[in-house]
Amino acid sequence: MTTATGVSAAAERSTTAHVVWASALGTAIEWYDFLIYGTAAALVFNKLFFPSFDPFVGTLAAFSTYAVGFVARPIGGAIIGHYGDRLGRKTMLVATMIAMGLGTFLIGCLPTYGQIGVWAPILLVILRFVQGIGLGGEWSGAVVMVIEHAGNRRGFYGSLVQVGFPVGVAASTGIFALMTKLPEADFLGWGWRVPFLVSILLVGVGFIVRLKLAETPHFKEIVERKEVLAQPALEVLRRDWRSFLLAIGITVSEVGLAYLLTVFTVVYATTKLGLPRQVILDAVVYAAIVEFATLPLAGWLSDIFGRKALYLAGGVFSVALAFPLFWFLDSKEPALITLALVVTMTLTHALLFGPKAAFMPELFRTQVRYSGASLGANVAAALSGGFSPLIAAALLAWAGSYWAVSVYIVALSIVTIVATLMAPETARDSLRS
Repeated sequence: MTTATGVSAAAERSTTAHVVWASALGTAIEWYDFLIYGTAAALVFNKLFFPSFDPFVGTLAAFSTYAVGFVARPIGGAIIGHYGDRLGRKTMLVATMIAMGLGTFLIGCLPTYGQIGVWAPILLVILRFVQGIGLGGEWSGAVVMVIEHAGNRRGFYGSLVQVGFPVGVAASTGIFALMTKLPEADFLGWGWRVPFLVSILLVGVGFIVRLKLAETPHFKEIVERKEVLAQPALEVLRRDWRSFLLAIGITVSEVGLAYLLTVFTVVYATTKLGLPRQVILDAVVYAAIVEFATLPLAGWLSDIFGRKALYLAGGVFSVALAFPLFWFLDSKEPALITLALVVTMTLTHALLFGPKAAFMPELFRTQVRYSGASLGANVAAALSGGFSPLIAAALLAWAGSYWAVSVYIVALSIVTIVATLMAPETARDSLRS
């Protein structure tokens, strides 16, 4: 048996396996780069880059610079998606890794406020913007690359790329947990820089692996038919606007939960509850480790039962667990806190994020798939992801209790449920061109 392009089935499986491995590895490195900033914002940036503020105000300021990366993501998504649909998926995946790697490494080299004054937070914001540009085209390019190689098992193979997120969470949180064992003076002096500086080694490995990727058969086909569009990003807004809006809607809950569970809970536990940093960081790591299994499981189930079934289940569980999550956190018991994060991450984020790698790109035709997935995912990330820790911290300060944050989670979840009900089921259809 041969594929449409004349490649043997065995060779096609080998190519798919290599593409999945390279995409997952690169995505894990990119998420590590992006997420260590969030942990640093929660633990150290308020002290080193905004020391003239009240500690809580300093935390808000640090989260504001954290959000800058998400403001940059739609810009990066539009630019990188445009060229990904014109020049190819592989070329832009290599470019995004370079942008992310350099931005992250240079953050680790930055002088602090005490050394250069106001220029420290200014440079921090600039480098965070560079990070956001890079990640804006990274995830969408990786999943498009995989599902355009994956045949009828797009949900499962796409979810393997998603494992890069918990790998990035576990690695970024774990290395910070290790660094916090240092004496406080050493941690604030040099320990916080280590997670940023070592990323350059990881990026080097990912860069070499991605150089060996093969371009997707779907992109080759539209090149051969001379159907590459001149302005794919504009075409998304002009002709594929309904898919674009649905992509935003199905994503806002998942991306908001991702950063509430991995970033805001660290702030809540350490500042509001006064718990040791190690307790909440360990809980986040354990929850991320469990997702190594639950994300592929969710992707596999979406191939069987459909993308919408998994998304609706994730949305309903997000509503149901919005309040119990904080009940368990408020117990201040390490075992209960870990259990709460593991269960919540599994039943909410995993059920949404696992099938997303297939669901999002499937909404768009080949000519605009990279641009559509990039714009949909990154506009949603800008709306709910980057601002979620900041909004949650402000709601906590306003209400004096977690209930306002829980209501915020419920509101995001309802948006995703409604968008899912309006979206077409794509699991059993061929990719559109």
